[in-house]
Amino acid sequence: MPTSYIPYEPTQDFLLPPSLQEWLPQDHLAHFISDTVDQLDLCAFYARYEGGGSRNQPFHPAMMVKVLVYAYASGVFSSRKIAKKLHEDVAFRVLAAGNFPKHRTICEFRTLHLKELSALFVQVVKLARECGLIKLGLIAVDGTKLRANASKHKAMSYERMQAAEKQLQQQVKDLLDRAARTDVAEADEPQTDIPAEIARREKRLVAIRQAKQRLEQRQREVDDKRGRSPDDDNRPKGKDGQPKKSGRGYARDFGVPEPKAQDNFTDAHSRIMKTSTGFEQCYNAQTAVDAHAQLIVAAELTNVAADNGELPRMLQAASDNCGSAPALALADAGYRSEEVLEQLSGSSTEVLIALGREGKDHVANNAAKLPLTTAMAARLQSADGQAKYRRRKAIVEPPNAWIKQVLGFRQFSFRGIDKVRCEFKLVCAALNLRRMASMMC
Repeated sequence: MPTSYIPYEPTQDFLLPPSLQEWLPQDHLAHFISDTVDQLDLCAFYARYEGGGSRNQPFHPAMMVKVLVYAYASGVFSSRKIAKKLHEDVAFRVLAAGNFPKHRTICEFRTLHLKELSALFVQVVKLARECGLIKLGLIAVDGTKLRANASKHKAMSYERMQAAEKQLQQQVKDLLDRAARTDVAEADEPQTDIPAEIARREKRLVAIRQAKQRLEQRQREVDDKRGRSPDDDNRPKGKDGQPKKSGRGYARDFGVPEPKAQDNFTDAHSRIMKTSTGFEQCYNAQTAVDAHAQLIVAAELTNVAADNGELPRMLQAASDNCGSAPALALADAGYRSEEVLEQLSGSSTEVLIALGREGKDHVANNAAKLPLTTAMAARLQSADGQAKYRRRKAIVEPPNAWIKQVLGFRQFSFRGIDKVRCEFKLVCAALNLRRMASMMC
């Protein structure tokens, strides 16, 4: 008896117009993102196209926002891959509703509206707050290193810049001397496009000089914070404001960077940071996560590898985004600082910061100089403090891992700290929506 199969006719056309909405399950992430974006305020996107007239017909901003947010939530960040998904992926086709913007259009829309896209993060946080997914009873703060859109091999140290500058100056001089020789002498030499060689070296020389200026300006700002001045004769100042005549002086002049200080030619705002895979050109991304549903309530970014000093900014951002301050905040030893504890002493938020292994001896030997750190050590040694702090790792580290492992976001698409900050908030908004969809659908 022949086997009977379910009918399979690949060339059969639809007898009735199909509904794309039915091609996805009702609880699919694409439906949730579409419905959520419809509830958000997109006036800033529409404002750019007002007065365009009937002849100017750009793609609908709501459609573009839905496609971009879903793309980030599903781990697709390249504009070329997004454009390809619009033809091949059912979820993308449902969100685009028959629109097929090219990759250049997607890239330009994302670049043009990057600030507006990052502002959606706050709207998503407020929406989650209204839905009861954010309680603000307990939050945890942590940082993670994300690679910049630049290679560490495109960085150069200040010492190397000084040597390369002299070398390029000599090369340009030699080329100019060669160009000034007689026609007879030039005829015996191999033909070289001397103007192009001069232009190439001069361009490189300008780039190195600009990088040197950035390093020197950065060092001047650091020296200003340390209380130095150009006329301090490389000596610390006394109480009278005058340089001390005795004691150990500074190793370098005011505004002179360390020989190993580096600057990157591709993304000057990025910095070399230590990661699990070695030293990379990175940014330090900061997240504050609410304990109730593990949603990110604050997302900031800095180009300083150390976390200390970032906790007050993160708590303020969480308060601004949610409309109220969290009751308790947890942070690891990287945020430990007497100055930070002093800034947070009058805050309504209770803070628990680990002191680390080396912190115990540090506090014991400097209890008089570090009274707030000593008090924090006593709180962490109590049973209540240990029970509260024990939850930190399970609250904040999973979302940072989801960004890298689930979404696959490990490197920024943009360059410059302002654009990178905006893209990071877009990533966190997409992750929050993905998390909200799993809990509400």
